[in-house]
Amino acid sequence: MFEYFVSSNSKKSVPAYNSQPMAKKNAKKSKNSSASIARNKRATFDYKFEEKMEAGLSLMGWEVKSIRMGKVNLSESYVFMRDGEAFLFGCTIAPLNTASTHVVCDPMRSRKLLLKRKELDKLQGLVDRKGYSIVPISMYWQKGAWVKIEIGLGKGKKEHDKRDDTKDREWQIEKARTMKKAVQQ
Repeated sequence: MFEYFVSSNSKKSVPAYNSQPMAKKNAKKSKNSSASIARNKRATFDYKFEEKMEAGLSLMGWEVKSIRMGKVNLSESYVFMRDGEAFLFGCTIAPLNTASTHVVCDPMRSRKLLLKRKELDKLQGLVDRKGYSIVPISMYWQKGAWVKIEIGLGKGKKEHDKRDDTKDREWQIEKARTMKKAVQQ
């Protein structure tokens, strides 16, 4: 496997140059524990989602740098359809002072969602005919380089539905506490 040569001056055998492959630099990259960038917690409280899908985002360079620094807010954002295309509106990406000196930044601009034609037609049909809403749920990194957004197709909850969900969630917490105390005794 390795080539050795013996030098005339010494009796030791030394491996020849280029006989071993070079070690890769940064062979083990430190993976981020979570690929999540931002979550829209309010959306899961206000809407009942029947279907979720993943979409890409068309971003500018300064936006990607700001997203890497975590300067994103999805709380008041929504998706609308125009001319057979989907756009994310209301998502605030705060510009960095150092990254956006040469370009005019609009933190609230509409960003195009990258979806297949079949998915766009399905969304358009459900929004027009059945009155569904399209709401962004979370933004995350995929494969470390691509920003993806998870959108939910659903209907708004009524006030009594929200109360029922809160009651169920509190009951689950109380039940878990009771079970934990019973196991400890």
